[in-house]
Amino acid sequence: MHRNHETRPMSRAERASVVVNNYNYGRFLAKSIESALGQTYPNTEVLVVDDGSTDDSREVIAGYSGRIIPVLKENGGQASALNAGVRASRGEVVLFLDADDLLLPTAVEKAVEAFREGDVAKVHWPLWALNEGGDRTGQLIPGHPLSEGDLRETVLRLGPESNEWPPTTGNACARSFLEDVYPIPEQEYRLCADAYLFTLAPAYGRIRTLPDPQGCYRIHGLNQYWHKSFDEKLAYGIDLHEKRCSALHAYLRSKGLQPATEVWRENCWWHQVRQMIQELTSVMPPGGTFILVDDDQLGTGDLVAGRRRIPFLEKDGQYWGPPEDDGTAIRELERLRQTGARFIVFAWPAFWWLDYYTELSRHLHYTCCCLLANERLVAFALPS
Repeated sequence: MHRNHETRPMSRAERASVVVNNYNYGRFLAKSIESALGQTYPNTEVLVVDDGSTDDSREVIAGYSGRIIPVLKENGGQASALNAGVRASRGEVVLFLDADDLLLPTAVEKAVEAFREGDVAKVHWPLWALNEGGDRTGQLIPGHPLSEGDLRETVLRLGPESNEWPPTTGNACARSFLEDVYPIPEQEYRLCADAYLFTLAPAYGRIRTLPDPQGCYRIHGLNQYWHKSFDEKLAYGIDLHEKRCSALHAYLRSKGLQPATEVWRENCWWHQVRQMIQELTSVMPPGGTFILVDDDQLGTGDLVAGRRRIPFLEKDGQYWGPPEDDGTAIRELERLRQTGARFIVFAWPAFWWLDYYTELSRHLHYTCCCLLANERLVAFALPS
Protein backbone atom coordinates (compact mmCIF):
# COMPACT_ATOMS: atom_id res chain seq x y z
CA MET A 1 0.00 0.00 0.00
CA HIS A 2 1.34 3.42 -0.92
CA ARG A 3 2.17 5.57 2.11
CA ASN A 4 0.90 9.12 1.92
CA HIS A 5 2.20 10.30 5.27
CA GLU A 6 5.46 10.80 7.04
CA THR A 7 6.29 9.68 10.56
CA ARG A 8 9.44 10.09 12.57
CA PRO A 9 10.93 8.32 15.58
CA MET A 10 10.23 9.83 18.98
CA SER A 11 13.06 11.62 20.76
CA ARG A 12 13.90 10.97 24.39
CA ALA A 13 12.22 14.22 25.47
CA GLU A 14 8.88 13.79 23.69
CA ARG A 15 5.84 14.84 25.69
CA ALA A 16 3.06 12.31 26.23
CA SER A 17 -0.58 13.02 27.05
CA VAL A 18 -3.08 10.90 28.94
CA VAL A 19 -6.66 11.92 28.08
CA VAL A 20 -9.13 10.71 30.71
CA ASN A 21 -12.70 10.78 29.43
CA ASN A 22 -15.42 10.84 32.06
CA TYR A 23 -19.20 10.92 32.27
CA ASN A 24 -20.82 10.31 35.65
CA TYR A 25 -18.05 8.00 36.86
CA GLY A 26 -17.25 10.12 39.91
CA ARG A 27 -16.95 7.07 42.15
CA PHE A 28 -14.13 5.67 40.01
CA LEU A 29 -12.58 8.90 38.75
CA ALA A 30 -10.05 9.62 41.52
CA LYS A 31 -8.35 6.23 41.13
CA SER A 32 -8.27 6.66 37.37
CA ILE A 33 -6.64 10.10 37.69
CA GLU A 34 -4.16 8.81 40.26
CA SER A 35 -3.13 6.03 37.88
CA ALA A 36 -2.48 8.60 35.15
CA LEU A 37 -0.51 10.86 37.50
CA GLY A 38 1.52 7.89 38.74
CA GLN A 39 3.30 7.19 35.45
CA THR A 40 7.04 6.45 35.46
CA TYR A 41 7.52 8.50 32.28
CA PRO A 42 8.30 12.01 33.58
CA ASN A 43 7.17 14.15 30.63
CA THR A 44 3.48 13.21 30.92
CA GLU A 45 0.55 15.60 31.04
CA VAL A 46 -2.85 14.45 32.28
CA LEU A 47 -6.05 15.92 30.85
CA VAL A 48 -9.44 15.07 32.34
CA VAL A 49 -12.41 15.67 30.05
CA ASP A 50 -15.73 15.80 31.86
CA ASP A 51 -18.57 15.31 29.38
CA GLY A 52 -21.30 17.15 31.28
CA SER A 53 -21.48 14.89 34.35
CA THR A 54 -24.35 15.36 36.81
CA ASP A 55 -22.71 13.48 39.72
CA ASP A 56 -19.76 14.66 41.87
CA SER A 57 -17.21 14.26 39.06
CA ARG A 58 -16.39 17.94 38.84
CA GLU A 59 -15.73 18.14 42.56
CA VAL A 60 -13.30 15.24 42.16
CA ILE A 61 -11.60 17.02 39.26
CA ALA A 62 -11.33 20.26 41.27
CA GLY A 63 -9.40 18.35 43.92
CA TYR A 64 -6.54 17.86 41.45
CA SER A 65 -6.15 21.55 40.62
CA GLY A 66 -2.64 22.30 39.37
CA ARG A 67 -1.84 18.65 38.71
CA ILE A 68 -4.13 18.02 35.74
CA ILE A 69 -5.59 19.98 32.83
CA PRO A 70 -9.38 20.02 33.24
CA VAL A 71 -11.55 20.15 30.12
CA LEU A 72 -15.15 20.79 31.17
CA LYS A 73 -17.88 20.62 28.54
CA GLU A 74 -21.54 19.92 27.95
CA ASN A 75 -22.58 16.34 27.34
CA GLY A 76 -21.88 15.22 23.78
CA GLY A 77 -20.77 11.58 23.98
CA GLN A 78 -17.43 9.80 23.89
CA ALA A 79 -16.41 11.05 20.45
CA SER A 80 -17.03 14.63 21.52
CA ALA A 81 -15.02 14.08 24.73
CA LEU A 82 -12.03 12.58 22.92
CA ASN A 83 -12.10 15.33 20.32
CA ALA A 84 -11.98 17.95 23.07
CA GLY A 85 -9.19 16.12 24.90
CA VAL A 86 -6.98 15.76 21.85
CA ARG A 87 -7.48 19.41 20.91
CA ALA A 88 -6.32 20.49 24.37
CA SER A 89 -3.38 18.06 24.56
CA ARG A 90 0.21 18.69 23.48
CA GLY A 91 1.77 15.24 23.52
CA GLU A 92 3.33 13.52 20.54
CA VAL A 93 1.94 10.30 22.03
CA VAL A 94 -1.67 10.31 23.29
CA LEU A 95 -3.10 7.62 25.57
CA PHE A 96 -6.84 7.35 26.17
CA LEU A 97 -8.12 6.34 29.60
CA ASP A 98 -11.76 5.61 30.41
CA ALA A 99 -12.60 7.06 33.82
CA ASP A 100 -13.66 3.70 35.25
CA ASP A 101 -10.36 2.07 34.21
CA LEU A 102 -6.74 2.30 35.36
CA LEU A 103 -3.30 2.57 33.78
CA LEU A 104 -0.41 0.65 35.25
CA PRO A 105 2.62 2.87 36.11
CA THR A 106 4.75 1.85 33.11
CA ALA A 107 2.05 2.30 30.43
CA VAL A 108 3.26 5.65 29.07
CA GLU A 109 6.95 4.77 29.33
CA LYS A 110 6.55 1.53 27.39
CA ALA A 111 4.23 3.09 24.80
CA VAL A 112 6.63 5.98 24.10
CA GLU A 113 9.51 3.54 23.76
CA ALA A 114 7.56 1.53 21.16
CA PHE A 115 6.87 4.68 19.12
CA ARG A 116 10.60 5.47 18.87
CA GLU A 117 10.94 2.98 16.04
CA GLY A 118 9.10 5.42 13.74
CA ASP A 119 6.28 4.73 11.25
CA VAL A 120 4.07 3.54 14.13
CA ALA A 121 0.47 4.76 14.18
CA LYS A 122 -0.70 2.99 17.31
CA VAL A 123 0.65 0.98 20.23
CA HIS A 124 -1.70 -1.27 22.18
CA TRP A 125 -1.67 -3.82 25.00
CA PRO A 126 -4.01 -6.22 26.84
CA LEU A 127 -5.80 -5.19 30.03
CA TRP A 128 -6.44 -6.96 33.31
CA ALA A 129 -10.15 -7.29 34.07
CA LEU A 130 -11.32 -5.80 37.37
CA ASN A 131 -14.58 -6.38 39.20
CA GLU A 132 -16.59 -3.42 40.42
CA GLY A 133 -14.62 -3.27 43.65
CA GLY A 134 -11.30 -3.02 41.83
CA ASP A 135 -10.05 -6.59 42.35
CA ARG A 136 -8.45 -8.42 39.44
CA THR A 137 -10.48 -11.37 38.19
CA GLY A 138 -7.55 -13.04 36.41
CA GLN A 139 -9.20 -12.48 33.02
CA LEU A 140 -7.40 -10.67 30.22
CA ILE A 141 -9.28 -8.21 27.99
CA PRO A 142 -9.38 -9.13 25.16
CA GLY A 143 -8.87 -12.85 25.57
CA HIS A 144 -7.23 -13.33 22.16
CA PRO A 145 -3.93 -12.11 20.64
CA LEU A 146 -3.72 -8.51 19.45
CA SER A 147 -2.71 -7.57 15.92
CA GLU A 148 0.78 -6.29 15.18
CA GLY A 149 2.91 -5.14 12.27
CA ASP A 150 2.24 -3.48 8.94
CA LEU A 151 -1.40 -4.38 8.38
CA ARG A 152 -2.19 -1.97 5.57
CA GLU A 153 -2.45 -4.52 2.75
CA THR A 154 -4.58 -6.79 4.93
CA VAL A 155 -6.94 -3.95 5.86
CA LEU A 156 -7.27 -2.92 2.22
CA ARG A 157 -8.23 -6.49 1.27
CA LEU A 158 -10.26 -7.70 4.26
CA GLY A 159 -11.59 -4.55 5.91
CA PRO A 160 -11.89 -3.33 9.51
CA GLU A 161 -12.31 -6.72 11.17
CA SER A 162 -8.96 -7.98 9.91
CA ASN A 163 -7.25 -6.70 13.07
CA GLU A 164 -7.80 -7.06 16.80
CA TRP A 165 -7.48 -4.30 19.39
CA PRO A 166 -8.26 -3.82 23.10
CA PRO A 167 -10.78 -1.41 24.66
CA THR A 168 -10.02 2.33 24.85
CA THR A 169 -7.64 2.16 27.84
CA GLY A 170 -5.35 -0.28 26.04
CA ASN A 171 -4.25 2.13 23.31
CA ALA A 172 -1.83 4.95 22.53
CA CYS A 173 -1.84 6.91 19.25
CA ALA A 174 0.76 8.98 17.46
CA ARG A 175 -0.25 12.63 17.16
CA SER A 176 0.63 12.56 13.46
CA PHE A 177 -2.03 9.87 12.97
CA LEU A 178 -4.61 11.72 15.08
CA GLU A 179 -4.08 14.93 13.14
CA ASP A 180 -4.60 13.03 9.88
CA VAL A 181 -8.00 11.57 10.86
CA TYR A 182 -9.48 14.08 13.33
CA PRO A 183 -12.07 15.05 14.25
CA ILE A 184 -13.96 11.86 15.13
CA PRO A 185 -17.51 12.11 13.69
CA GLU A 186 -19.44 12.88 16.85
CA GLN A 187 -22.93 11.64 15.96
CA GLU A 188 -21.91 8.37 14.30
CA TYR A 189 -19.44 7.47 17.07
CA ARG A 190 -21.12 9.02 20.09
CA LEU A 191 -20.65 5.84 22.15
CA CYS A 192 -17.72 4.19 20.38
CA ALA A 193 -15.11 6.77 19.41
CA ASP A 194 -12.31 4.26 19.84
CA ALA A 195 -13.77 2.13 17.03
CA TYR A 196 -13.28 5.00 14.56
CA LEU A 197 -9.66 5.57 15.54
CA PHE A 198 -8.65 1.95 15.73
CA THR A 199 -10.32 1.12 12.42
CA LEU A 200 -8.18 3.72 10.64
CA ALA A 201 -4.89 3.27 12.50
CA PRO A 202 -3.73 0.14 10.60
CA ALA A 203 -4.32 1.97 7.30
CA TYR A 204 -2.03 4.79 8.44
CA GLY A 205 1.03 3.07 9.89
CA ARG A 206 2.42 0.08 11.75
CA ILE A 207 0.79 -1.29 14.89
CA ARG A 208 2.93 -2.30 17.87
CA THR A 209 1.78 -4.67 20.62
CA LEU A 210 3.13 -4.61 24.16
CA PRO A 211 2.91 -8.22 25.39
CA ASP A 212 2.24 -7.45 29.06
CA PRO A 213 -0.92 -5.73 30.33
CA GLN A 214 -0.42 -2.01 30.96
CA GLY A 215 -3.85 -1.20 32.34
CA CYS A 216 -7.03 -2.52 33.92
CA TYR A 217 -10.58 -2.67 32.53
CA ARG A 218 -13.35 -2.49 35.11
CA ILE A 219 -16.49 -4.56 34.54
CA HIS A 220 -19.44 -3.16 36.50
CA GLY A 221 -23.15 -2.48 36.36
CA LEU A 222 -22.84 0.65 34.23
CA ASN A 223 -20.67 -0.75 31.41
CA GLN A 224 -22.70 0.06 28.33
CA TYR A 225 -21.54 -2.93 26.28
CA TRP A 226 -21.00 -5.79 28.72
CA HIS A 227 -24.55 -5.64 30.05
CA LYS A 228 -26.34 -5.62 26.73
CA SER A 229 -28.42 -8.66 25.84
CA PHE A 230 -27.12 -10.93 23.08
CA ASP A 231 -29.63 -9.54 20.59
CA GLU A 232 -28.57 -5.99 21.49
CA LYS A 233 -24.90 -6.89 21.04
CA LEU A 234 -25.66 -8.45 17.66
CA ALA A 235 -27.55 -5.39 16.39
CA TYR A 236 -24.89 -3.06 17.82
CA GLY A 237 -22.05 -5.07 16.28
CA ILE A 238 -23.59 -5.09 12.80
CA ASP A 239 -24.40 -1.37 12.90
CA LEU A 240 -20.91 -0.51 14.13
CA HIS A 241 -19.33 -2.64 11.42
CA GLU A 242 -21.23 -0.71 8.75
CA LYS A 243 -20.00 2.59 10.22
CA ARG A 244 -16.43 1.31 10.37
CA CYS A 245 -16.58 0.12 6.76
CA SER A 246 -17.84 3.52 5.67
CA ALA A 247 -15.07 5.37 7.54
CA LEU A 248 -12.32 3.04 6.30
CA HIS A 249 -13.58 3.16 2.71
CA ALA A 250 -13.61 6.97 2.72
CA TYR A 251 -10.13 7.16 4.27
CA LEU A 252 -8.60 4.72 1.78
CA ARG A 253 -10.24 6.49 -1.13
CA SER A 254 -8.78 9.78 0.12
CA LYS A 255 -5.34 8.17 -0.26
CA GLY A 256 -6.07 7.15 -3.84
CA LEU A 257 -6.79 3.48 -3.07
CA GLN A 258 -9.63 1.25 -4.26
CA PRO A 259 -10.63 -1.16 -1.45
CA ALA A 260 -12.37 -4.47 -2.17
CA THR A 261 -15.38 -3.67 0.01
CA GLU A 262 -17.45 -6.61 -1.25
CA VAL A 263 -15.24 -8.91 0.83
CA TRP A 264 -15.45 -6.85 4.01
CA ARG A 265 -18.93 -7.96 5.04
CA GLU A 266 -18.00 -11.62 4.61
CA ASN A 267 -15.16 -11.02 7.07
CA CYS A 268 -17.43 -9.45 9.71
CA TRP A 269 -17.76 -11.53 12.88
CA TRP A 270 -21.29 -10.33 13.63
CA HIS A 271 -22.54 -10.92 10.10
CA GLN A 272 -21.26 -14.49 10.41
CA VAL A 273 -23.00 -14.88 13.77
CA ARG A 274 -26.29 -13.61 12.34
CA GLN A 275 -26.09 -15.99 9.39
CA MET A 276 -25.22 -18.86 11.72
CA ILE A 277 -28.29 -18.09 13.88
CA GLN A 278 -30.54 -18.10 10.81
CA GLU A 279 -29.12 -21.46 9.72
CA LEU A 280 -29.55 -23.03 13.16
CA THR A 281 -33.11 -21.75 13.39
CA SER A 282 -33.90 -23.59 10.15
CA VAL A 283 -32.58 -26.99 11.32
CA MET A 284 -33.40 -27.04 15.06
CA PRO A 285 -37.07 -27.04 16.15
CA PRO A 286 -38.23 -24.63 18.87
CA GLY A 287 -37.94 -25.92 22.41
CA GLY A 288 -34.87 -28.03 21.70
CA THR A 289 -31.59 -28.05 23.61
CA PHE A 290 -28.26 -27.92 21.83
CA ILE A 291 -24.63 -28.16 22.87
CA LEU A 292 -22.50 -25.31 21.50
CA VAL A 293 -18.76 -25.82 20.97
CA ASP A 294 -17.36 -22.32 20.36
CA ASP A 295 -14.32 -21.96 22.67
CA ASP A 296 -16.51 -19.52 24.65
CA GLN A 297 -16.31 -16.98 21.81
CA LEU A 298 -20.00 -16.21 21.21
CA GLY A 299 -20.79 -14.94 24.69
CA THR A 300 -23.62 -15.92 27.00
CA GLY A 301 -27.39 -15.65 26.84
CA ASP A 302 -29.85 -16.71 24.16
CA LEU A 303 -28.18 -17.37 20.84
CA VAL A 304 -31.07 -18.98 18.96
CA ALA A 305 -34.50 -17.84 20.13
CA GLY A 306 -36.57 -20.59 21.72
CA ARG A 307 -33.65 -23.03 21.91
CA ARG A 308 -31.58 -23.67 25.02
CA ARG A 309 -27.83 -23.84 24.56
CA ILE A 310 -25.29 -25.61 26.76
CA PRO A 311 -21.58 -24.72 26.66
CA PHE A 312 -19.08 -27.52 26.15
CA LEU A 313 -17.38 -28.56 28.32
CA GLU A 314 -19.90 -27.55 30.94
CA LYS A 315 -19.95 -27.41 34.75
CA ASP A 316 -22.87 -25.91 36.67
CA GLY A 317 -24.08 -24.31 33.45
CA GLN A 318 -20.79 -22.49 32.80
CA TYR A 319 -18.10 -23.02 30.18
CA TRP A 320 -15.36 -25.21 31.63
CA GLY A 321 -12.71 -25.27 28.92
CA PRO A 322 -11.77 -27.91 26.34
CA PRO A 323 -11.59 -31.59 27.37
CA GLU A 324 -8.24 -33.13 28.26
CA ASP A 325 -8.77 -36.03 25.85
CA ASP A 326 -11.26 -37.77 23.55
CA GLY A 327 -12.56 -40.01 26.29
CA THR A 328 -13.56 -37.05 28.45
CA ALA A 329 -15.23 -35.34 25.49
CA ILE A 330 -17.29 -38.41 24.57
CA ARG A 331 -18.34 -39.10 28.19
CA GLU A 332 -19.47 -35.49 28.66
CA LEU A 333 -21.31 -35.54 25.33
CA GLU A 334 -23.20 -38.68 26.36
CA ARG A 335 -24.00 -37.23 29.81
CA LEU A 336 -25.55 -34.14 28.25
CA ARG A 337 -27.40 -36.23 25.67
CA GLN A 338 -28.98 -38.27 28.46
CA THR A 339 -30.12 -35.06 30.19
CA GLY A 340 -31.96 -33.82 27.10
CA ALA A 341 -29.49 -32.33 24.63
CA ARG A 342 -30.64 -33.12 21.09
CA PHE A 343 -28.00 -31.37 18.96
CA ILE A 344 -24.34 -30.47 19.05
CA VAL A 345 -23.03 -27.50 17.05
CA PHE A 346 -19.41 -26.62 16.31
CA ALA A 347 -18.98 -22.92 15.52
CA TRP A 348 -16.04 -21.79 13.39
CA PRO A 349 -13.80 -20.66 16.31
CA ALA A 350 -13.81 -24.29 17.49
CA PHE A 351 -13.45 -26.15 14.18
CA TRP A 352 -10.02 -27.27 15.38
CA TRP A 353 -11.80 -29.67 17.76
CA LEU A 354 -12.89 -31.85 14.85
CA ASP A 355 -9.25 -32.32 13.81
CA TYR A 356 -7.67 -32.51 17.25
CA TYR A 357 -10.21 -34.81 18.96
CA THR A 358 -10.18 -37.53 16.32
CA GLU A 359 -12.11 -40.12 18.36
CA LEU A 360 -14.81 -37.58 19.20
CA SER A 361 -15.10 -36.67 15.52
CA ARG A 362 -15.33 -40.36 14.56
CA HIS A 363 -17.96 -40.94 17.28
CA LEU A 364 -20.09 -38.07 15.98
CA HIS A 365 -19.93 -39.16 12.35
CA TYR A 366 -20.77 -42.79 13.21
CA THR A 367 -23.58 -42.19 15.74
CA CYS A 368 -25.11 -38.86 14.73
CA CYS A 369 -26.75 -37.28 11.71
CA CYS A 370 -24.89 -34.31 10.25
CA LEU A 371 -27.56 -31.65 9.59
CA LEU A 372 -25.43 -28.84 8.24
CA ALA A 373 -21.77 -28.19 7.46
CA ASN A 374 -20.32 -24.98 6.03
CA GLU A 375 -17.63 -22.37 6.79
CA ARG A 376 -19.53 -21.16 9.87
CA LEU A 377 -20.80 -24.28 11.59
CA VAL A 378 -21.08 -28.04 11.68
CA ALA A 379 -24.32 -29.28 13.31
CA PHE A 380 -25.20 -32.85 14.33
CA ALA A 381 -28.50 -34.30 15.55
CA LEU A 382 -27.81 -36.58 18.54
CA PRO A 383 -29.46 -40.00 18.74
CA SER A 384 -32.55 -39.98 20.97
